[in-house]
Order: sequence, then structure tokens, then C-alpha cells
Amino acid sequence: MTVDIRQAEPSDLAAIVDITRRAYAVWLPVLGYAPLPVTEDYAPRIARGEIWLGCPGERAAALIVVERAPDHDMIFSVAVDPARSGQGLGRCLIAFAEQRARDAGLEEMRLYTNARMAANIAFYGRLGYVETARRPNPARPGFTIVDMAKRL
Repeated sequence: MTVDIRQAEPSDLAAIVDITRRAYAVWLPVLGYAPLPVTEDYAPRIARGEIWLGCPGERAAALIVVERAPDHDMIFSVAVDPARSGQGLGRCLIAFAEQRARDAGLEEMRLYTNARMAANIAFYGRLGYVETARRPNPARPGFTIVDMAKRL
């Protein structure tokens, strides 16, 4: 499958919110609350150039949000339209983000997820990410955050 990847523009805001909401809906019964990416205000992230869209056709079907730090890039969110799940869009966007980090001279990618999101932890593990820490979620008492990283 050919996927065009492009930086998000302000006109993409509604699509970003919709894809994110639908992609994370599967976690509502597991967590009992909407994960942080569902409640995020994406307009400032678009303005900062942190969002990239995967477009296997005319419309965006997936997105990745990446924060730049001085010594690494942090994946804030990867969201794939559930109708397009399993087609490799998430992997494609992660590989793209990793290459951008390498091109910028960075040697590490980081991310974090909820410990109850076992499928996500396993997915990232298959992509070479390793667990680096577990810590209490400051916004959700009783929940645990799993930090993961990958050397580039």
C-alpha cells in the first residue's frame, strides 16, 4: 500500500479529532475514561508542526503526534481509523517519525502508555521499543504509566 505522509494543517483539525476519538474508543471500557489523546486540544499541536497524517488515498486515515525534545522525540499519540486498522498505517507513521528523528541527529524515540493497554505495549515491543519505567499516573490515581524507548 502506498501512503502519502504530510504535515497537518489547520483545516485537518476535525479529521484529527474524529480519527483520534474513534481510534481510542476501544480503550474506554478498559480504562473507564477517555485517554489523554481524546481530550487533547490539537490546534496548538498543528501550529507547532507536531502532527503528521497518513493518507493512503485522498483523505487522512491515520496520524502521529510527535513532540521534539533536545535529545529525543516523544510519540504522544498514534491513531488509525478503525476501518483501516491492521493495514500497517501505524507502523508506517512510526517508521516515518523514527527517520525524521534520525535525520535531526537524534538517537532515541520515547513514548508512554497506560499499563492497561497491553496490546499497545506488545505492539511497540514488536517495533523495538523497550520498557524503561513504570510510574503512577498523576492525573489518574490507581493507574500506571509505562514509559518505553527505542535507540535509533
